[in-house]
Amino acid sequence: MYNTSFFKKILLIATVAVFYSCDKDFNTIGEDLIGNNDNFDIEAKDYSVTAYNQKVTPVAANNLPINALGIYESPVFGTTIANFNTQLTLSSYSPALGFEAVIDSVTLNIPYFSTAKSIDEKGVTTYRLDSIYGPETGRIKLSVYESGIFLNNYNANNYDLSKFYNTDRNENFQTQAEALGLRLNNSENSAENNEFFFNSKEIKETTPAVGTTPESNKRIKPEMRLHLNKDFFKTKIFDAPASKLAADDVFKNYFKGLYFKVEKSTANTTRMAEMDFTKGTITIFYKAKTNKDDKDAVNKTFVINLTGNSVNLLEESTTDYTNGTAEDDTPDDRLYLKGGQGSMAVIELFDKTDLGRYDDKGLWVTTPNDVSDELDEIRNNITSKKLLVNEANLVFTVDSQKMGTAQQPGRIYLYDLKNNTVLTDYTADRTSSLNGDPKKNRTVFNGMISIDPTTNIATYKIRITNHIRNMIKNADVDNVQLGLVVTEDINTVTSKKLDKTKINFKSLLTEVPTASVMNPLGTVLFGGNIPESDQDNYAKRVKLQIYYTKLKSN
Repeated sequence: MYNTSFFKKILLIATVAVFYSCDKDFNTIGEDLIGNNDNFDIEAKDYSVTAYNQKVTPVAANNLPINALGIYESPVFGTTIANFNTQLTLSSYSPALGFEAVIDSVTLNIPYFSTAKSIDEKGVTTYRLDSIYGPETGRIKLSVYESGIFLNNYNANNYDLSKFYNTDRNENFQTQAEALGLRLNNSENSAENNEFFFNSKEIKETTPAVGTTPESNKRIKPEMRLHLNKDFFKTKIFDAPASKLAADDVFKNYFKGLYFKVEKSTANTTRMAEMDFTKGTITIFYKAKTNKDDKDAVNKTFVINLTGNSVNLLEESTTDYTNGTAEDDTPDDRLYLKGGQGSMAVIELFDKTDLGRYDDKGLWVTTPNDVSDELDEIRNNITSKKLLVNEANLVFTVDSQKMGTAQQPGRIYLYDLKNNTVLTDYTADRTSSLNGDPKKNRTVFNGMISIDPTTNIATYKIRITNHIRNMIKNADVDNVQLGLVVTEDINTVTSKKLDKTKINFKSLLTEVPTASVMNPLGTVLFGGNIPESDQDNYAKRVKLQIYYTKLKSN
């Protein structure tokens, strides 16, 4: 017992040391110097921020890490309908399927993101579904079809190839007759088709006793489980010419994939889930003779994977919020962040008149106004008053009146808009979430929603200390425009191109973060263009908070 206690103490000391060493990366001076040294003071100052909305035009939505499926109805941002198309790959090519095969059943299985909450005395686990939007009572009409559209390998520089890969291409799929053939999920169970819902219950599979082998049970985490048409797969797979199943490229031309189409059901509410379709499988359960001369058939399975090229197809309804997302650089009093093919905000620091724009030819042009008097003043104060920048944060407050009961995104993301890259603060932050959820990594960079338990005011704070320090120390560092979006995954920092044919070159955008395309939610934040006469909201405007450390005057 003594040894155990000793090692626990050593582990605690080591953990504190690790956190201390990590914290040093983000603070110029240590806590003792800031809080307890009589020679130093903390000085905080708020700076105004210029912020305005930008509409996100159709954007490439192919091969996303996760994809939305379902219908989400927001009282603020309208209705988003998310359909999905994916290629398939065989678990083995030129397969030996046996002889005289008779299919028992075909199931489609795609796991949900879920978290175990509790286990009862019978061993049954209760789960909570993650990355799911809308009320638990939500239902949708779900149809799975054989896709008639071949998904080419995406070429970002050739929009002829990507004509089916943008968020707004539902019409191309649904109006082509070959893309909507036989509905494959033809079970009599309406919960698998006309009244489908994302079920959070654990699945129990029982294998009956055979001879001396006792009955066994297998418990499976919540997943989409659909029974598909047996005759279709008998014809498409078992009766297919051997050459069609011999190689991946040939197979994908032969069986182009599956198209998941969603519609409103008879229920009053709808729901949407984010899913990793690449974890999905189609399993064909059948009996067949292994050899032609065998007397008896045996149980067999054959697996088809939901992998290959894919595209998430979104239908966004038009609501009043789109009136506030014009493609211009006029400062706004409200910032509308909406994922998918939605909207984002552009952030300009230090009262800069003009940071640059795309010209009529789509080229980035800067102007002589790229130097900020406000930034020069800060540099002079740093030198003359011997100040150190200890911390800098952008703080955004949610307009709770406009949002009402709408579901809030859990996180927003700030990035270098001019270069479509991460900020130095993002790179420097290597912290992991305390609960093991990777979506909550980089806790110092932050951007996660915080709700005050007393006032119920929701805010998002993003730390940009290193970004500010770099601009102060180095006059040749660009004070670039920053992009602000909702994000589904803080670890995904790649970008997706906008459809070149639909970009307004008065816009700043040519691409947007991938993780924003993945998230269907939206939020309304207070911008910087709020008059002082608006006493209720002026204090809630977006602000840059900088904390300085300075020597006390003698």
